[in-house]
Amino acid sequence: MIKVGILGAAGYTGGELIRLLINHPEAEIVFANSESNAGNKVSDVHEGLLGETEMTFSAEMPFDEVDVVFFCFGHGKSEAFLKEHDIPENVRIIDLAQDFRIKGSHDYVYGLPEIHRRETEGCRHLANPGCFATCVQLGLLPLAKAGMLTHDISVNAVTGSTGAGQKPGATTHFSWRNNNFSVYKLFTHQHLHEICQTLNELRPEEAPKVADTLDDGFDVSENEITVDFIPYRGDFARGIFCTEVITLDKVADAEEVVALYKDFYRNAAFTHYSDKAPDLKQVVNTNKAIVHVETFGRKVVVTSVIDNLLKGAVGQAVQNMNIMFGIDERAGLALKASAF
Repeated sequence: MIKVGILGAAGYTGGELIRLLINHPEAEIVFANSESNAGNKVSDVHEGLLGETEMTFSAEMPFDEVDVVFFCFGHGKSEAFLKEHDIPENVRIIDLAQDFRIKGSHDYVYGLPEIHRRETEGCRHLANPGCFATCVQLGLLPLAKAGMLTHDISVNAVTGSTGAGQKPGATTHFSWRNNNFSVYKLFTHQHLHEICQTLNELRPEEAPKVADTLDDGFDVSENEITVDFIPYRGDFARGIFCTEVITLDKVADAEEVVALYKDFYRNAAFTHYSDKAPDLKQVVNTNKAIVHVETFGRKVVVTSVIDNLLKGAVGQAVQNMNIMFGIDERAGLALKASAF
């Protein structure tokens, strides 16, 4: 059995992670840490787990008793935590924050299973991708690998209120969010950095130069792929619905583009190509991602959908844990979407 520790276990991601792991056939939770809830029953905070577990939150963090620890902290807290606490070298870390997603002076592997499986297998430290980043990248990866991202990429994506975390705020308050729709962080969302990092790494060296369609002949960002991203807040609790518009060098061959996507994801455990445009209910409460493409002249329109708390966070984190420890990556993730 894989012995697991969870830090930041009282938040939305912590609760979802506990829900997955108490039903995981090859994992056992040793501790679920929450300083503010230490001694309280997990089901008193995560009420959906009533009758599922008698576990209590712990103030202790016995790292010498676990094989892997999940960081379910807010962004910026993982790096600070590691400066103040010693975690044994043999204990693996899966960080759900953004602290180590961008390459730098650390050894964290960026864990998008659809393309980083080999690096994830056996790695010690893993940075789990962000929710928007996961949904956007899954819609663009096949085109990036084929060297077809050479012009503007426009992305619009709407997320549920759980994407803002459990702590109440002005834009998560029910009376504000319900029957409402709003835009935020235009062109500046923090997930853009990891999105562009992946797309540029995947793009073949021999691919055509990236052109700026607003100023013909001028190479953008030293010939790097960039994304114009507009995120929205939706009036639902969970899920991300993303549409991406890509301009190609020539008129798109619809059959060729669809075949490209089907081939790219043919062996993916949880990412599926759909011949029909997807909707959120197909993925909410599952670890699935569904991708669909349509062509209009030189334009390719991609629709991608995920559950932000599962495929966009802890579901993908458990999938990565499974890969790290060499077990079936589907273990503990046999979740079904609602029919209604």
